[in-house]
Order: sequence, then C-alpha cells, then structure tokens
Amino acid sequence: MRWFKWLYPGMRVKRWIFLFAFGIFLEMIAAGFLWHGSLMKETDNVIIGTVLFLLGVTLMIVGLRKMVKSFITVFLPRREQDLVDIMFKQRQLSKGRKLVVIGGGTGLSILLHGLKEVTSNITAIVTVADDGGSSGRLRTEFDVLPPGDIRNCLVALADAETLVRDLFQYRFTEGEGLKGHNFGNLFITALSKVTGDFERAIKESSKVLAIRGQVVPSTLAKVTLVAKRADGSQTFGESTIPKTSSPIRKVYLNPVGCKPTTEALLAIKEADAIIIGPGSLYTSIIPNFLVEKITDEVIRSRAIKVYICNVMTQHGETDGYTASDHVEALLRHTHHALIDYCIVNTAKIPEHLLERYKGEEAYPVVPDIKKIRELGVAVVEGDIMTADDYVRHDADKISKIIVNLIEKPKGSG
Repeated sequence: MRWFKWLYPGMRVKRWIFLFAFGIFLEMIAAGFLWHGSLMKETDNVIIGTVLFLLGVTLMIVGLRKMVKSFITVFLPRREQDLVDIMFKQRQLSKGRKLVVIGGGTGLSILLHGLKEVTSNITAIVTVADDGGSSGRLRTEFDVLPPGDIRNCLVALADAETLVRDLFQYRFTEGEGLKGHNFGNLFITALSKVTGDFERAIKESSKVLAIRGQVVPSTLAKVTLVAKRADGSQTFGESTIPKTSSPIRKVYLNPVGCKPTTEALLAIKEADAIIIGPGSLYTSIIPNFLVEKITDEVIRSRAIKVYICNVMTQHGETDGYTASDHVEALLRHTHHALIDYCIVNTAKIPEHLLERYKGEEAYPVVPDIKKIRELGVAVVEGDIMTADDYVRHDADKISKIIVNLIEKPKGSG
C-alpha cells in the first residue's frame, strides 16, 4: 500500500511519526490518570496525569514540527528557515483583490513586478501578435504562438529562485540557429510541441517559475496585426508597423473574428480592477481588444477600468501624441466607456535622459488633463516614473494608486 512507503528507510519521517504517535499514547494515559485522580480525589494521580499530558503535548508538537520540516526540505530546499514568512505572505497575497492586466511588451512586465507584492490573484492577458525577434523566428519555424511577451510576464510574476528567473531570460549571443533566442522562448516552444497545447505549455512553465497569478493569451489564433495609415497604405506585421512614418489611423487583426481564450473572459468577469497598459499603444495594448468579445466583456464587468498612459511617445506609433491622444485612440478602437480612470505622469524627466531619447525620436507625453476629462475619463496625475538609465513606470507607486482606486467608491472624486 502507498501509505506504507512512509516507513521505508531514508524517508526521514519515521522517527517523527513514532514520536508523534507516542505523544498521543501519553495523552491517552494522562487522560486515564486525570479521570481516576479527579474521581477518587487522589492528588498523586492528578499530578502524574498533568505531567504526562504536558509531556505528550510536547512530543506531539516536536514530532509534527520535524515532520513538516522534512517535507519542506524536499519541496523548498534551503528555504525551510523562511517557512513561516513564506506561508504568511502567501496567505495574505491570496486574500488580495482580483486584478486583470491587459497588454504586452516591457511595460506590462514592469507593472506586474509591483502588483505581485499586493496580490497573487493576478491575470495577465497578453497579445500574441508579436512577429519580431526570437518570437517571430519561432512563430515562423515551428508554427507556434509567439512566446516572448508571455515569457516576460511569467518571469515578472515568478516567485522562483533568482537563477531560474535568470535562466528563462537568458539570451544566446552565439551559436548557429541559437543566437538571439531566449532560453524561456525555446522552453515554452518545446513544451508546446511535447504537450501539443500552447495553453498547457504556459501552465507548466508557470509551475516551474512558481508564479503568483496566471498568464493567458488573449487568443490562441495565429493572427497578423495590420495598420491602416493616414496616406492610405497598410502595414502588415507587428514588428514592421513602427518602421513606417505615415501616422496610424486604425489597426486590425487578420483574420478578423478570432476567438478569445476562456480563461481571459472568466478573469475579466471576476475582476475587481482591469488595468490597461502600460505599453505600445497600437502593437501591445489595442490588439487584445480586437479579439472578439474581449471589449464587450470589459464593458460588462463591474470592475474599475484603469488605463496607464505611457510616459514617452514611441516613434512610428505615437509620434506627437499627448495623453488624450492615447486615450482617444484606445476608445476609438473599442468603446467610449472602456476607461474609468487614466493615470498620467506629471513629473519632469531629467534633461540627460531627454537627450538620449531624442536619438530614438521619443519625447515626453504631454499630460493634457482637461482634454482627457472631456472624453469622460477621470484622471489620476502625479509622479509615477523612475528615471535612472531609462524612463520607466514605477510599479510600486502605480500599485498603490490602483489599490486606492479599488477601495474608493466608484464615481466619487
């Protein structure tokens, strides 16, 4: 019988099982002495029973504690000293609000770093329109969905050892056929081929990284992102869209009418807050809403809807865009009631970074707050960025803002 294996040599639990059992045995004897002593008014029996009771409780506690430690050293090697902290943190995070974050790219993964410290009930809904770099090569060669954005989100939510996270982000710099690929991309691709299921590959990768929450693609369809330009031309492919100078008027998915994943719709339905962005407006955020039913489900949801506006414009996508231009483009592709709040940065960007970004033809997004409000969207303004080597959103500051918005009665202020 399977339970008998607990008594096999080398399991390191037998002695603690017997110690725990002996403690129970002493409790039974103690009960007898205490019952007899109280009934017959014999003080000696009461004293003996009390001593045996305390000894039995002590042996049971020691035996149970040692058994648990034996299990922990197997499942969490070298972290048994942190057991209490780990359990407390996981219990607290599991009680957190249900958050859905929709987007893709670097911006989304940065935000997830902060949100996972607030709650473990996170669902990242990620675009699968990427066709550039390592993801694009794997998509073409192996006929799989692009794993890059999904990998970044998995690593951002990971609670695994640092080495495992670094391994998933490792990029090969040499080797024919390997150069330019991320290990994590290769891992997810190989797993999807082994299991025959891209969704299952993501779930198994999530277990390896011990993530807080879940990452799901917005659709499992193999889609191509297409941009219609102001000059009447069209650009095909997410990676080529930013390389054309003519302003974008509209983006759509080919084929149209692609179906959403069940997990994405369910997460939106149960969410307390739906967070949109940050990230590339036309190539990372909007493509998710072009998937059938995603926009409708967001509109129906009773969750608060928050859009995090980019801090810098992106050449080839949002040249010259103000914050209200970002909001207007998103609403134009979806629904006028998609957003309740827009978070915008009003802090000044250091001059040395502005000079660096000029080379990329990227400039600060002007926070034209009045125009955003005229679109029917409330505004949360403030310093929401970090500016060390690059301009990035401050995930901790934004997480606090989102928590405050959830607790705030909808429609107030």
